[in-house]
Amino acid sequence: MTTSTTPHQVQARRRWTADAVRVLGMTTDVTTAGEILGIGRSKAYELAKNGQFPVKVLRIGRRYLVPVASLMKLLEAE
Repeated sequence: MTTSTTPHQVQARRRWTADAVRVLGMTTDVTTAGEILGIGRSKAYELAKNGQFPVKVLRIGRRYLVPVASLMKLLEAE
């Protein structure tokens, strides 16, 4: 029996480089920020909601946005 890899599984194993993070722009969503930090989607939103996400999170309406500069600073990849 063979297994197939879905696009989501491929994305979940993506290796984030400093350049790849910089290309995201000024902000990114909590899911992507969590992936960069090795945090799963559900846990990332839980942490953001409780104000415990490892970097600054902006709440705009119902959306959570993470400044890419905060991620870069945490990862010391300025």
